[in-house]
Formats: sequence, structure tokens, C-alpha cells
Amino acid sequence: MKKIFKALVIAAAVVSAFSAVSCKKSNRANQFILGLDDSFPPFGFRNEKNEVIGYDIDLAEEVAKRMGKELVCQPINWDTKELELNNNNIDCIWNGLTITEKRQSEMIFTKPYIENAQVVVVKKSSGFTTLADLKGKTIGVQAGSSAQDAINANPEFKASVKEIVEFADNVTAMNDLEFGNLDGVVMDVTVANYNIAQGKAALTCIEESLSPEEYGIAFKKGNVELRDKVQTILEEMAADGTVAKISTKWFGSDISLIGK
Repeated sequence: MKKIFKALVIAAAVVSAFSAVSCKKSNRANQFILGLDDSFPPFGFRNEKNEVIGYDIDLAEEVAKRMGKELVCQPINWDTKELELNNNNIDCIWNGLTITEKRQSEMIFTKPYIENAQVVVVKKSSGFTTLADLKGKTIGVQAGSSAQDAINANPEFKASVKEIVEFADNVTAMNDLEFGNLDGVVMDVTVANYNIAQGKAALTCIEESLSPEEYGIAFKKGNVELRDKVQTILEEMAADGTVAKISTKWFGSDISLIGK
């Protein structure tokens, strides 16, 4: 009797495990998982209710809806974002991701959807107006970001500063700047302008930029079908006015490159 009971328990466990795996696969198939840094306003960040919102999130929500999928926003370590993609933990990286030659060798991208540039944010009271003014100063940057790439691509500027401090996100770096622990933060101008407009009025951007750039949505190499599907839907959204509406909501005007 015990043997029969034991066999029934094992059989039930196998059926249960199979059902759980099947259910998980089914859910995953109906999801569009977006990898992001959830402290990157206005592209992807958390509101006072701890919900992930932003320009990229609004675009992705509509794309997922038109694909018949549920959007899942998955915060990731930005310094190991490529690994998350390659391990199939996420379907794409969609969060103000700059298109660079190095990244294009590791991932495939949509067409650029917005223009950006890497600038240095400083205190208004600092008197800094050029990159040369930062000689011998301490600069902050997000680890694994295109801002870090921009610094490395400008060896004269990199050599001129006293120290470069890495942070997990831009928000923490900007807070350190306000507290007086840094003299400047290298970051995306679109993100900097949004943060300044949202309350960091004591800060400003040096007009001289380190590098112009464009954002794209990244997918695992070989996943051309999903990349092309997302690109097609985005262009449809641009044609019917959805992209312009979302862009105006976050930036006050249509600054998108989609379909242009």
C-alpha cells in the first residue's frame, strides 16, 4: 500500500511539475519583456506608486498591445545588460540605449527613434561653462552607459579631470552633484533637461557636448523577426499620430525620429 501511495505521489508530482512548466512557458509566450534601468527619467522610471512609467514605456505598451502581448518591465543591471539579453531573460533593451559600434557588434537594433547627446551637468553656481573648466575636477558617470563611452572616446577630457566616479544610475549621481560631492555628471542631455525641469533647477548643462548620438531598441543577435515586427509597429504608430501624442506628453513636442 505504501509503495502504491508513494508511486501515486511521485506521479502527481510529475504531472504538477509538467503543468507548472507548461503554464510558465505559456505565460512567457504571451509576454513582451522589456529590460530597463528603472531610474532613467523620462524614458523609464518609477513614480510615487512605484510603477514603472516613461516615454519608452508608453511606446512599448502600445507596441505590445498591437502584438497581442502583455508588456513586462524588467529592471536589470545596466552594466550587464547584454548578458540579460543573450540569456533570454528579456526580449529587448528599450530604455534610452545609445547605438554604438560596439553594441551593434553584440546586439541588433531598430532604426534610431530619438536624438541625444552626452553633456556635463554642473551646478549653476559653479561658473563652469566649457569642458576645459572641468580640468582637475571630479566627475560622475553611470557605469556601463554611453556617457562612459563618450568619456573614453574623448581622451583629452578624460585625462584633464581629477577623478571619474562610477554610479549605478544617473539619479544618484545628480544627487551627489547637488550635495557637492561632484563637480559634474556626464549624462544624456534628454535625461538631464527633464530632471532639471522637474525640480533640479540649481543644475544646468554645459552647452559643449562630448558626443552626439541616437537611441535605438536592442534585440538579441539573430532575433530579426521580433526586431522587424517592433519596427513596423512603431512606424504604423508614427503614421497614425500615436508617436507624436506620446512624445508631446513627455517632451512638449514631437521630437521622435520614427517614420521621418
